[in-house]
Amino acid sequence: MTTPQSPAERPRIGVLVSGRGSNLQAILDAIASGELVAQVALVISSRRDAPALEIAAAHGVATRVIVPKDYPSRAEAGAEIVAALRQADVRLVALAGYKPILDASVTRAYPNGILNVHPSLLPAFAGGMAPRPQTEALTAGVKISGCTVHFVTEEVDAGPIIAQAAVPVLDDDTVESLSARILDEEHRLLPRVIGLALSGRLRIDDKRVVIG
Repeated sequence: MTTPQSPAERPRIGVLVSGRGSNLQAILDAIASGELVAQVALVISSRRDAPALEIAAAHGVATRVIVPKDYPSRAEAGAEIVAALRQADVRLVALAGYKPILDASVTRAYPNGILNVHPSLLPAFAGGMAPRPQTEALTAGVKISGCTVHFVTEEVDAGPIIAQAAVPVLDDDTVESLSARILDEEHRLLPRVIGLALSGRLRIDDKRVVIG
C-alpha cells in the first residue's frame, strides 16, 4: 500500500470526546511521529467545557460541540453527529473518552467503522465510564486488568474485540494508580488499532476480529 505523502491525502478520522482528551492527544502524537498515517478531520465534544477542545484547537483541528441533552431525543442528536461526520468526509470514528451512549443511527451509519477504548479487559466490567470499571476491578480483587479497543455496536461495550492490553493489579493500588497504568496502555493501543482499521487488515468472523 502506498503511504499518502500529504496530509490532505491521508484517511480522515473523527474523534468523539467528553473530557480531558488524553487519548485524542495520543492519536495526534502518533500522527505527528508518523506512527499513524491519518488526519483528524473533526473532533466532536459532548461538553462545551471539555479540555479536549483546547487540544484540538491547538492542533488546528475542526471542532463541533453536540450536547445530546440539548436535543429533543437521542435520535436527533445522533442525526446531528452523523451529519457532522459526513460533512467532514470522515472514514473512521474513534470514541476517546466519549461519555454518552451513541444512538443506533450513528452505529448504523458507520458499520464496523467506530472504535471505542474501554478501561477494562472486556467482557469484564463492561458499562460505565472511568473510574467505574477500575473501581469494580479493585473491588472484585482481580490480579490483572487493562484496556480493550473494540468495534462499537448498538449494545454497549459488546462489539467485537480488536485488541487488549493487560496491566497487573498491585496490592497497594488505588483507583487512581490503576487508572493511570491502564491509561498509559490506552494511549499506546488506540492509535495502533486505528492504523490497523484504516489499513483494511481487520476481518470480523462472527464475534472474532482477525488481523490479516
